[in-house]
Amino acid sequence: MPTQDYYELLEVQKGASKEELKKAYRKLALKYHPDKNPGNKEAEEKFKEISQAYEVLSDPEKRAQYDQLGHDNFTRMGRGGGPGVAYGHYEFHDTFDLFREVFGGGGGGGGGGMFEEFFGGGRRDPNSPRDGSDLRFDMEIEFEEAVYGADKKIKIPRLESCEKCGATGCEPGTSKSTCHRCGGAGQIALTQGFFSIRQTCPTCSGAGQTIKNPCQSCKGEGRLRIEKTLKIHIPPGVDTGSRLRISGEGEGGLRGGQPGDLYVVVHVRSHDIFQRDGLDILCELPIDFPTAALGGIVEVPTITGKAQLKIPDGTQNGTVLRLRGKGMPSLRGGGRGDQLVRIFIEVPKNLSKEQAEVLRKYAGTPGSSSNYPLIEEFLKKAKRFFKD
Repeated sequence: MPTQDYYELLEVQKGASKEELKKAYRKLALKYHPDKNPGNKEAEEKFKEISQAYEVLSDPEKRAQYDQLGHDNFTRMGRGGGPGVAYGHYEFHDTFDLFREVFGGGGGGGGGGMFEEFFGGGRRDPNSPRDGSDLRFDMEIEFEEAVYGADKKIKIPRLESCEKCGATGCEPGTSKSTCHRCGGAGQIALTQGFFSIRQTCPTCSGAGQTIKNPCQSCKGEGRLRIEKTLKIHIPPGVDTGSRLRISGEGEGGLRGGQPGDLYVVVHVRSHDIFQRDGLDILCELPIDFPTAALGGIVEVPTITGKAQLKIPDGTQNGTVLRLRGKGMPSLRGGGRGDQLVRIFIEVPKNLSKEQAEVLRKYAGTPGSSSNYPLIEEFLKKAKRFFKD
């Protein structure tokens, strides 16, 4: 029996109203419920104690006796120590039954777990239809497939409703029987000293029914593990992280439940030339020094084929030029992005004597320094560091 005063256990004042008591109990019951604290004996004991406290204080007659006798006398009589007092033989209700009363149906103490039952609106009938789970499949595609779209075949291992037994698990022509151990309740009561605790029936696993003649195909499971081949259409414009939902292609349901969905998560492989930036495609283009200096027309690879690109004279290293409409198509439709061409100038290697001589002559030509405004600007900034 709890040694702490019932009001202290519920963390309320002695004059607390019925609603205040109920609010305090709900808060503490959720905190110390065994389903939230699996394996924690202290929390389980605390849950029992606050349940006892609430059961006494929420009943006007018992509360009046508790207030009159005091905690020690009241609990001693609760053990049968007080002669002539009717309340002395009172037995507390099952703590989970009390929980279900207060929370309106859910309660745990076995089965699907307290939080699933409480937030789901009460204990779920284990024999009701159950929808299948959603599945995820990660798919790698090429960069070009992300641009143009593609049709792919994939193999999905999954649980599918058994057609032979209609997902019941019973051999056709037979049916389930009421569990002899729990009488169809799905739970059994175990008495441990002063308390009676309900647990999931180990014979039927909480279903309340057993199968005497299991289906030979699914062995009584109601579902079969198979590998199914599906054809998936990848729309143009997908990117890494795009999710495609295939309705009804997840795991099969049980007892008439709906199948889940399949979610295909796309991963686009990197490309050796192109990079994606939203709807734009980036390409780095090396050009030689004369083309950068004098300008010209160069061929550029695009995802739709080669294109002509005009290089303005005096193009600097890192300049970005744009090819309109040569980027990625929009996944939602309505146009496509551009291709961005980043220029980098390649310095020639292994010059011939004649080529080297031409460059020396150019470097010594008067006024040639004015052709390098970036160098000139840098030297102005760095001038103070060059003083002897």
